[in-house]
Amino acid sequence: MDKQRRRELRGKYDEIPTMMGVAQLKNRQNGKLFVFSKNNLKSSYLTMKMQLDMGQFRNAELQADWKALGETAFEYSVLEEKEVKPEIDRDFALRQMEKAWLERLKPYGDRGYNREVKE
Repeated sequence: MDKQRRRELRGKYDEIPTMMGVAQLKNRQNGKLFVFSKNNLKSSYLTMKMQLDMGQFRNAELQADWKALGETAFEYSVLEEKEVKPEIDRDFALRQMEKAWLERLKPYGDRGYNREVKE
């Protein structure tokens, strides 16, 4: 690929708005969910997949299932997204979005990989 074409593609990529939000990784075999929020959904799955493939993901149960079942047993999907804007308190907005999805889906115990947080 020549430099001009590379520069053109990079420019198009940079024009894609950065979206923050909540996503899930679903185990297709047992239905368990892992719900999480990210400041940049554009790269969240690639980062998560790399960590899982390398055996370095922070959730041991999900890591074990990924290793045993493989990538094809899992499905990534975005549950909610919002464009990142300077005037938004991203941390607060993400916490609220994630909390709402955790309450709705309850991905704990036999239903998921998340750990229930007591308030």
